Amino acid sequence: MSQETQRVAIVTGAARGIGAGIAIRLAADGMAVAVLDLNEADCAGTVKEIENAGGKALAVGADVSKTDEANAAVERVAVELGEPTVLVNNAGITRDAMLFKMTDEQWDTVVAVNLRGPFVMTRAAQKYMSGQKWGRIVNISSSSALGNRGQANYAATKAGVEGFTKTLAKELGKFGITANAVGPHFIATDMTANMATSLKMSFEDLVATYSKQIPVGRVGQPADVAAAVSFLVGEDAGFVSGQVLYVAGGPLN
Repeated sequence: MSQETQRVAIVTGAARGIGAGIAIRLAADGMAVAVLDLNEADCAGTVKEIENAGGKALAVGADVSKTDEANAAVERVAVELGEPTVLVNNAGITRDAMLFKMTDEQWDTVVAVNLRGPFVMTRAAQKYMSGQKWGRIVNISSSSALGNRGQANYAATKAGVEGFTKTLAKELGKFGITANAVGPHFIATDMTANMATSLKMSFEDLVATYSKQIPVGRVGQPADVAAAVSFLVGEDAGFVSGQVLYVAGGPLN
């Protein structure tokens, strides 16, 4: 892909885990990638890996739940890297608790990052996509959107993300913009490692437990999610929009 036609992608929550895997994959696909996370310094590792492989990346720090920071981040990307036409809303957090123990703060914090974040980032980025009559939006959902014990807040945001995605597809399609969601199941990341800690078991035992439940016989890796995103943001996926693709190693029902 030439410099003149190089697509510019923004991946949120890209300092580590699934987001880093997506950013690295999109750079390998030939895109210039804005690696966005809460703290810019935390993005250095992902940026370095992309640049060491010959790619182009920019570290950007922003709290995606805050409109001014999200708008400023998108504007900075447009100036320093180029107008973004690919947006992957991956940033997400968990604050798990059973409903009767869940605090207002746990609910509001998760909603702010996981649901408000994709809204303000997409609103800021879509003008560049509309201007170029081409765009790809991928929102990272979760199998928890189908309901998960102890995750009323997280499940609600991920179900909301899927409704948001379908609405974007209907509103933005006429501008050449597609919108899809990818819903991972168990992916081996720092977040699932923290789950093991909260359950007072080793990460290896947690992986083994889930591997027995997943039809393909293993848990997922960030690269599995990145491969799905790579397809959805590519030229060949122009007729795929408003869809939810569960990357789960098998059916979830």
